Amino acid sequence: MKQRTLLVTGCSRGIGLAITRRLLAEGHRVVGISRLTPGIESARFTHMELDLSDLDKLPDALRDVSKQHPDINAVILNAGIGRFGGLEQFSAHQIRQLIDLNLTSHILLAREFLPKLKKNGSGDLVFIGSESALRGGRYGSIYAATKFGLRGLVQALQEECPASGVRVGIVNPGMVNTSFFDELGFRPGDEADQHLLPDDVVAAVLLMLEARPGAVIQEINLQPQKNVIRFD
Repeated sequence: MKQRTLLVTGCSRGIGLAITRRLLAEGHRVVGISRLTPGIESARFTHMELDLSDLDKLPDALRDVSKQHPDINAVILNAGIGRFGGLEQFSAHQIRQLIDLNLTSHILLAREFLPKLKKNGSGDLVFIGSESALRGGRYGSIYAATKFGLRGLVQALQEECPASGVRVGIVNPGMVNTSFFDELGFRPGDEADQHLLPDDVVAAVLLMLEARPGAVIQEINLQPQKNVIRFD
């Protein structure tokens, strides 16, 4: 894959941080978006501090990012949060917060960068989804709703974009051993075959990005060999 300039959201930890580090190691330029500053020192990395859940300010902020970095030719849409429980346990604010960050911000990101990619005649949008985009689970109603919505967005864009040369894909991982679970009260099992690693997701993303021109890997579903949930 020739040197590219890629935008990565949620770059400060977990999957987003792993993707960012791997892209830099491969010689690419990365523009990273997150609320927290990642511990990355590279001349090819630019960090933009931005709260993607602030939808009132987001369109203008994304327009500024696009203007400052007109050479972006791939976007990795990774940012998101998890919150689980019975539907009646969620406040209206919590429901709005999950939908705003996990779904609406991705739509606004795609809306901002897709026209430029289409104009250039090539580019990639790679969304990080979830196993919850494939099957709803107990206590995951709102989270699953956002991920099902994200997968629907991807499928619709896949129908819209072929003539433009823009490729759209989604990676749906099962439980990945990251800080995502630090405040959730549960996490995947400790054994190597009971969880995914961020690098597993990175490998899937690179497979999409490195596909030859004219070929599209539309969806990759990843699971640990054994699904084990450990409660704290």
